[in-house]
Amino acid sequence: MKTSRRIFLSGAGALAATALSRTAHAQNAIDDILSSTQRGSWDDQFDARASAQAGRVVSTSPIFSPETVTHIERTLGQYSDIVARGGWPMVPATKALRLGVSDRDVEVLRTRLMISGDLSERAGISPSFDTYVDAALKRFQTRHGIPSDGVAGKYTYAAMNVSAPVRLGQLETNLVRLRSMSGFLGERYVMVNIPAAQIEAVEGGRVVSRHTAVVGKIDRQTPILNSKIHEININPYWNAPESIVRRDIIPLMRKNPNYLAENNIRIFGPNGEVDPMSIDWSTEEAAKLRFRQDPGRINAMATIKINFHNPHAVYMHDTPQQSLFNNLMRFDSSGCVRVQNVRDLVTWILRETPGWDRRQIEQTIQTDSDVKIPVANPVPVYFTYISAWATGDGVAHFRDDIYGRDGVDELQLSTL
Repeated sequence: MKTSRRIFLSGAGALAATALSRTAHAQNAIDDILSSTQRGSWDDQFDARASAQAGRVVSTSPIFSPETVTHIERTLGQYSDIVARGGWPMVPATKALRLGVSDRDVEVLRTRLMISGDLSERAGISPSFDTYVDAALKRFQTRHGIPSDGVAGKYTYAAMNVSAPVRLGQLETNLVRLRSMSGFLGERYVMVNIPAAQIEAVEGGRVVSRHTAVVGKIDRQTPILNSKIHEININPYWNAPESIVRRDIIPLMRKNPNYLAENNIRIFGPNGEVDPMSIDWSTEEAAKLRFRQDPGRINAMATIKINFHNPHAVYMHDTPQQSLFNNLMRFDSSGCVRVQNVRDLVTWILRETPGWDRRQIEQTIQTDSDVKIPVANPVPVYFTYISAWATGDGVAHFRDDIYGRDGVDELQLSTL
């Protein structure tokens, strides 16, 4: 996990002023958060209302559901037919095609979008990038987890030019995965889809909220696992894993001896706290010690940690690096999962835990105190790897095969 760098505030005067300001404004701050309209909405990223085509791109059905299996089975037949007819053409990836452009490459683009069902054949073939092509391209981008800006750029071309036989194979591979998880998974559960970097909170067989996620890098992969969320930790301490101490913290201390102080990280040994200046940072002796970051806004987990038992020592959490959720390729963690709008998810998880509504959660966050909350009814959580699924007849969704588990190199778009 990465921590941001900020100047460490010191001095009794500064601390007293901060505490006084917090007391005076805490209630207003909580009210502002509760009434905020700026929290990200999953509709923003998963809505494709611009499409005039039949078939639902947006769906409240969970990825893990019998409906998804039925849809992908039907979609397999349609993609088999596309392959039998010769597939789709390669679209020249040399220009940023967009609304208003007139270019011969738009004719190929139109053909490609028609074959995959994103553009109606009634739109015809012409070099004009009109509003019909714009809507169709946005629909295509939405189905592939690409920001729907209507501009044919690098990643849009890469997704578009994966051959039809390869896409058919990807659907077949993921159908096996989906069938294995289409039974009863719990009345309430959380599903983390690693290739999509997306989280679903599911209740009563329907998605109640979706959350953008940041998952593990290729060399620090988020594991597949099944567990139950048993505890919510507000304002957590962060204990750096030995792997991060070796790979990240020791090299950073060699470059900047003030790194630990700037990030509120303290070192502990068998006999208590250790002075960083007493350590030889040219060696790896520090890896034998415990590195703990104090609670606070620059903590690597920010305000929330979601705990569940697993052999990989991973968890879900908040992050001070909110800008990462805006990235197309959100594979940036050391294995744990960062959650956008994590407080909304935690409020839902704690709904059956007495005394822990959203207001109480926000008030506790304001205290900066480390508080652990046992979940009254532990919620099942599934970390899974689904890189292709379907939400309606012929509406196939594809994602980057980030860890190469689908077995075809051209599906790893993030390596381009």
